[in-house]
Amino acid sequence: MDDENLLTIGALSERTGLTVKTIRFYSDKGIVPPTCHSPAGYRLYDVHALARLELVRTLRELDIDLATIRRILVREISVTEVAGAHAAALDVQIRVLRLRRAVLLAVAERGSNPQEMDLMHKLVNLSEAERHRFIHDFIDDTFGGVDANPAMVELLRSSMPELPDDPTPEQVEAWMELVELVQDNDFRTAVRKMAEYQAKERAEGDTTGLHHDLTETMCAEVGRALAADIAPDSASAADIVDTLTARYAETFGRADDDQLRRWVLERLAVANDPRVAQYWQLVAIINGWPPLPDLGPVFTWFGQALHTYLDKQH
Repeated sequence: MDDENLLTIGALSERTGLTVKTIRFYSDKGIVPPTCHSPAGYRLYDVHALARLELVRTLRELDIDLATIRRILVREISVTEVAGAHAAALDVQIRVLRLRRAVLLAVAERGSNPQEMDLMHKLVNLSEAERHRFIHDFIDDTFGGVDANPAMVELLRSSMPELPDDPTPEQVEAWMELVELVQDNDFRTAVRKMAEYQAKERAEGDTTGLHHDLTETMCAEVGRALAADIAPDSASAADIVDTLTARYAETFGRADDDQLRRWVLERLAVANDPRVAQYWQLVAIINGWPPLPDLGPVFTWFGQALHTYLDKQH
């Protein structure tokens, strides 16, 4: 062996940037044994030992344990297998760190106390199935046991909040608020009444669905009235009421009369709970959807206009 190509432990330290103590440790553990010894007993290393040591250094920087490194060096497992496993583990660690960062930013923005911070941390670290359980429990409690509109129940179950792996503080805060909302007994009672009202309507023959077209028409007509600052008790409002009640009559197969208008007013009173709008807004924030239109002002204006019309009939 050409002694000129051998490196002392000090030279090896200079070449790799590792300390002499670290190299000696790897040598004593048999991970990077010396190639040979000098006549004076000093450890000497060739280029193969240098390459082996550099590989060990790289693997340790990737936080791979010595037992696994030893198996790689004796070719029990491949670098490819180890890299894949550690990349997957890092994905989990990165997700955890991102969640922690989002929780801390949300805590800072909300001015949370330690108890709320602890709760928030626990909620965001739940599995997806555990998070969905909050919503399913809410649906089971409010819609279970009554023949409510099945399209509404399906919409709720299919529109689950999906907290991303890298949530924003706003999404973490929205998730916290959503959990608080679906566990609120007053809100559950209000939604239960909506479900019971739907069941009563179905028992009386209403088998229609969610009426997206009707809602869009109402938003368009009332939206123009709101933009034009048309008062709900004005003559112009009466024309809008006529247009919309005609659409209701067509959709539900009913006569467009005072009885229909009282029925529409009753439906609006049941549906116009701002907490329902809050529920969908929070789901939209968590899922990264575009902001949803606020139907509260639309329902309120239309309800006032209907009240005005009906009052004038008496």
